Amino acid sequence: MKINDYPLSRVPASSRVSFLSVAIVHMGMLTALDQFMLGAVLGDSMTLMDALSAILAGSLIFGLITFGFGYIGMKEGLSGSMLARWCGFGRIGAAFIGVVVAVSLLGWFGIQNAIFAHSLSAAFPNTLTFQTAATISGLFLTVLVAYGFTALRITARIAVPIFIALIAWIAWQTLATDHAIPLAPTVGKEMMNINAGITLVVGGAILASLMTPDLTRYSKNGKHVFGVTLATIILGEFIINGLAIFIARKLNTGDIMSIITIASGTLGLFAVIFSTLRVNDLNLYSSALGIINAIESTTGKKLKYTTITLCLGILGTTLSVLGILDHFVDFLNLLGVIVPPALGVMLTEYFVLKKYSVELERSRQSGEMPAHTQLSGWPAILATLLGGYVGFTFTWGIATLNSFVVACAAYVLLEALYSAISNRSASRA
Repeated sequence: MKINDYPLSRVPASSRVSFLSVAIVHMGMLTALDQFMLGAVLGDSMTLMDALSAILAGSLIFGLITFGFGYIGMKEGLSGSMLARWCGFGRIGAAFIGVVVAVSLLGWFGIQNAIFAHSLSAAFPNTLTFQTAATISGLFLTVLVAYGFTALRITARIAVPIFIALIAWIAWQTLATDHAIPLAPTVGKEMMNINAGITLVVGGAILASLMTPDLTRYSKNGKHVFGVTLATIILGEFIINGLAIFIARKLNTGDIMSIITIASGTLGLFAVIFSTLRVNDLNLYSSALGIINAIESTTGKKLKYTTITLCLGILGTTLSVLGILDHFVDFLNLLGVIVPPALGVMLTEYFVLKKYSVELERSRQSGEMPAHTQLSGWPAILATLLGGYVGFTFTWGIATLNSFVVACAAYVLLEALYSAISNRSASRA
């Protein structure tokens, strides 16, 4: 399935594909080592019941948001970045969303590269330090994405079955046999409450929600979108995260490198190296495209893909060397409170207010794009920022849910205030 067609137009009915074609690609978003890492963190820092409850509640929040936004993508046949223009944000706001996604993907690049480097360093302990391995792996991957993306995609296809085999082998070694020897329990370990766990679960998957329309615009109906969302949750959250929780508790550690080394040895480390290639090429590729599109939509300048990719790759490699992996939990918390507000605003505009998105419905009948696009959507931008602020600063409740609800309510109020001010100014004129 080609997912890079129709970047600025609707996907026509004739180009819609089967449920399985979309589902396989979408499931790949959460079938990754970072989800296994997340499950290990939950299993090591929460009680079993709290960890499983966090996955269930976080998956429910993620599922509702993903289905809603994916349904819009299916109905309109447009990507997420295009939908943002007519779901409250306008051109400037859509560029703002694009930058947020690009920076977030760059963070993921740094984290995945750090895992890659730790694996290399562990496989060659007397030859490579972590810093050297991170520099070499990050720059090597950057050059591949900038100049040899086709070859890298072939390598990534090989990595898919390797990753699945790795997870299956680790689960077998730890849960079904006694071959993996647990570490000594950590004394005085800091535990995480269920609300924080839910935010981590949402933060670990929320970018997939934002990118879901990029795939579901090829879906034929809402039932397919629901099936795609459900399949991704079952595989990524319940199976990958769930297995990681039980494995982390069995081995008394949430450190992903320790788990892999204990359960699978050096071969497991090499499997990790290949599995990180599977998603890190797309992290850097999509981050570069996001920055290029954001700059083009606001300034009209078209930057060179190769130059931007090299710059972002160097920056992501620097994040790895500086230790972004040590802030994995903080990074997920960040995503869990800054992305849901933007999605909440777009869902509120499309399904409730319908002030700007009505243009989509009018033009959809003819299969064309809306004739008018607002330049900026300040109510949407301000509501998103307010939702993120509340998620960061308020300690009561679930941070990711707080940010989402506040952004939805704030958008309704700010849009009403903006309309009142505009009408008053028009009447005076």
